[in-house]
Amino acid sequence: MVSKEQLGMSLLSAVQERLISPGQRWKSHCFPSVAWADALTQSLYFTGDQSRMFLPAAEPLPALSCLFLQVSAAGPKQSILLPCPPEVVFQNYTPGEVYEVPVVLRNRDKVPHLVKVTLESSLYFQLVGPNDAFRKVPPGLFTTVRIVFTPGQNKDYFHRLLCITEMEEFIVPIRAIGTRALLDFPDQLDFSQCPVKYSTEKTLLVRNTGNREAHYQLSTQSPFSVIPAMGTLGVGDSMQVTVEFLPLRTGDFSASLVVHYDTGENTHTSLLGRAVDLHIKLDRNTVTLEETYITLSNRATVLIHNLSDITACFQWKAVGTQGEEDQLKLRLCQQKKDELSDFLKECEVDITGQERFALLTRSLQSERAKVREDAMLFCNDIFSLEPKEGEIRPHCSAEISVFFKPQEARVYKQAVYCDISGRENRLPLHLTGEGLGPQLRFSFEELHVVGVLVRATHRYEATLFNKGPIKAPFSLLPPTTAMGSCFTFLPQEGIVAPGSLQAIQIFFCPTMLGEFQEEFRFHVTGSPKPVTLTIRGCVKGPTFHFNVPALHFGDVSFGFPHTLECRLFNTSLAHMAVNLRIAGDGSGELSVDSFTQMQRDSNQSWRKEARGPLEPREFAIKPSTTVIRALGWQDLKITLCSNTVREYKLELVVDVVGVGNRWLALPLTARYQGFPCSPHGEMPPSHSQA
Repeated sequence: MVSKEQLGMSLLSAVQERLISPGQRWKSHCFPSVAWADALTQSLYFTGDQSRMFLPAAEPLPALSCLFLQVSAAGPKQSILLPCPPEVVFQNYTPGEVYEVPVVLRNRDKVPHLVKVTLESSLYFQLVGPNDAFRKVPPGLFTTVRIVFTPGQNKDYFHRLLCITEMEEFIVPIRAIGTRALLDFPDQLDFSQCPVKYSTEKTLLVRNTGNREAHYQLSTQSPFSVIPAMGTLGVGDSMQVTVEFLPLRTGDFSASLVVHYDTGENTHTSLLGRAVDLHIKLDRNTVTLEETYITLSNRATVLIHNLSDITACFQWKAVGTQGEEDQLKLRLCQQKKDELSDFLKECEVDITGQERFALLTRSLQSERAKVREDAMLFCNDIFSLEPKEGEIRPHCSAEISVFFKPQEARVYKQAVYCDISGRENRLPLHLTGEGLGPQLRFSFEELHVVGVLVRATHRYEATLFNKGPIKAPFSLLPPTTAMGSCFTFLPQEGIVAPGSLQAIQIFFCPTMLGEFQEEFRFHVTGSPKPVTLTIRGCVKGPTFHFNVPALHFGDVSFGFPHTLECRLFNTSLAHMAVNLRIAGDGSGELSVDSFTQMQRDSNQSWRKEARGPLEPREFAIKPSTTVIRALGWQDLKITLCSNTVREYKLELVVDVVGVGNRWLALPLTARYQGFPCSPHGEMPPSHSQA
């Protein structure tokens, strides 16, 4: 038989300064195998040292069949008396049976102490011996208190043992752990080497080896996941648990699969895995498509080779990383938020601030859900890929069609990325294509015109031809120069069908003289450069001549009109408007003939003092303004009525309207032949007197 003194010394030698109970161990980091061993073991002194976990089997302690030891909240250095164990735990007991546990109180002081041990009245826990009795504990020695536990049911019980000395008091908690569920997960689950961005699953057959129904919750951390997340399992029943390993990057990963029981205990299964890249690639990284006319399309192919043992799922994305994709989704959400807010403001909905916030929140949640569910597949009006997503079986290849449909005549470049299982980084594919516009040209690039007469309408013709396979809409860009505005093109706009011609009528009516070079541009829809036509030449003026070399009036008398006739020829191919005048003639009143002067006896216009400051107009031209048709002529009458004494050497000047002044001049001469006296006995004024 083992004496009380031997039992106490055995307990003291077995217990270290810090002790951990099975319940606390479950709550910290307990492997399922340890929890299973704890559940099967009825007598444990559980220390932090794994090699000293169990009592020696050669020293049976039948009186301690239900004892577990645990560290209390009060550390050993805070109490004079050291209770051992600091917490009494009963487990795996049978209702109706009687269990007895000793509690040793050791005096760590150098003087003896009295201790009063009290156990509150309970139907299930009693002290062996008197309650509330004082015990004297010599220095360095101990006293033993025995607790009897008589469970009524297989459930949890809680009580406490109160110890009071002359200096302090402390409590030894007493717990009885009833039935427990226990799922027999392995201590470690190693996925070893797995493809990156690929789901690898392991299915476990888990049984409830405990003695009560298991209400559990399963949790772990990314990149691991577990199904089911929670549930109930009866005693002795089994279920399948699937653990998934889905790493998004290469490298080593570890996490814990935690089983949370409704009774508060947890067990941890260590999850391990390594993610690697597989031999999956594109047959080329660059695709250059042939030149393609706008509105038409072209096609090229690229292959995805899956040389691995998995079925690879792929998607074509517009951005190169998941981080960029997440940022894009955030921007879309913010954009939706701004749009909804602006919409509510524009509608001026009569709602309170709280209602407005609730409405905006509901709308935003709906839009954000749509954005989160969006796979953000590559979408472009110029380049497109088919299929955009799919699966590739092991050791097979997938043919991807790349379509190019340009909208403008320019070079297009686009990068797309293949997000595929088994490859951490998205595989880039660079697309290049050149769009071609309509091939519209003039039959000649330059038109050199000759014999261009000012104010005459000249007609030419140019031909537009479309040598491309698509229609070519064109329109004339208005000229910006003065000479350019003299040109008229018909038609100014139109559509030339593929392989067809379009005649362009050109009308030119110049209003100015000299050499010119004008570039006319026709805008072609879909072409970056206009079609140009250069027209150059020289505009010449009209040609005239008189039928006489000069007009000689000879000797003229004062006040007697004298008329000469001539003919003006227009040798041009255009009608010309002309003004005729006598250069050097006076600009005052018309001269007065002698007949008129004699009829008006009181008229003193011939007198020097009666004349104004301006010389009289002595010449009259009929007609003075006329239009001479092309290759036509005009008869002219020039009348001289001299009112001054002088010799005339003047010119008949032809001004061409819209062309230039003094275009042609005809010499004109006359000499005054005077009389002995004027009608009033005075000499008429000479030109020098004027």
